Amino acid sequence: MFMMIYSGEVNEVGKIPLHVIHLNQDDPKKCTSRKMHRYGLIKLHTDIRKSPRTGFLLDPLAGVLLGPDDKSRIVKGTSIVGLDCSWKQIDDSISYLSRKTRLEGRTLPVVLAANPVSWGKPGRLSNAEAFAVSLIVLGEWEQAREILGPFKFSDEFFRLNYEPLEAYSQAKDNLELAEIQWEFFDKPD
Repeated sequence: MFMMIYSGEVNEVGKIPLHVIHLNQDDPKKCTSRKMHRYGLIKLHTDIRKSPRTGFLLDPLAGVLLGPDDKSRIVKGTSIVGLDCSWKQIDDSISYLSRKTRLEGRTLPVVLAANPVSWGKPGRLSNAEAFAVSLIVLGEWEQAREILGPFKFSDEFFRLNYEPLEAYSQAKDNLELAEIQWEFFDKPD
């Protein structure tokens, strides 16, 4: 599961700051957030009081896409923050964060998961995959590849999703991005 939050903090030059709020609900051996943290790619927060509080909440149920329309705020320092929680507890976890923060809901365009737990399932992304999609829709391919670099499923993720990701990165605005995804995936009824 994944989320985005504004923090106003600056990472390395040219890189979008990445954070994870970790709720310790999943198997630590399969946790992409912990691995990204070990590689110095993200900041990990186990205490919500020390995590970013306002901005974008990347929530698969939000109904508003993260995309080109958000880039101006991202460029000004908005951080991407993933919520590391169990998919089985997603509703409760999002509800908890909405009570503790002032976040604007955002979701991602559809891609296929390549992680071993959810391989081939549309939208069932690990935090590493969600960060990569977020970065790509904002035009940050290099940072997206860096984020997925430590994972064995990295090449598979890009192979499975190359065409939609390429199209998403070329979208001019969020409306175009929303339409593009249905060129590759079935639109829900």
